[in-house]
Amino acid sequence: MRYKRPDQKNAESICAAAERDMKYTLSLPVTEASAATIVRNIYECFRMLGEAMLIKKGFETEDHVAPLKELTQLKVKTTRPLRTIENLRNLRHNINYNGYAPTIAETNDILNLARCCFEPLAKKVWKNIKSESGD
Repeated sequence: MRYKRPDQKNAESICAAAERDMKYTLSLPVTEASAATIVRNIYECFRMLGEAMLIKKGFETEDHVAPLKELTQLKVKTTRPLRTIENLRNLRHNINYNGYAPTIAETNDILNLARCCFEPLAKKVWKNIKSESGD
């Protein structure tokens, strides 16, 4: 991770894109053909929220670990533990790099994670982005 410069507008744009993409992804029917795409998109939306926070602080990352760590350190009340986002990262890695096909049950679990955690996290990220300090 390297320091670049804080970029409020880019952070807002990324956060808005994450919300837009999540809304669309949650509307997709779950089938064997759509499962991998749904999991990938949900993962990417969570990653984008973390990335937006880092961009607001002026950091640029080269991997996906830092944005997710930033996101899971937020103090947000959710019905599922935020650390399960790491399981999502591992599942998405297996899909992208090992040719794994997620089951319908796994996909439904990831959809549940998104429904339980994404909105509270997005609200907190927006609040952080809009604040002067970004913390």
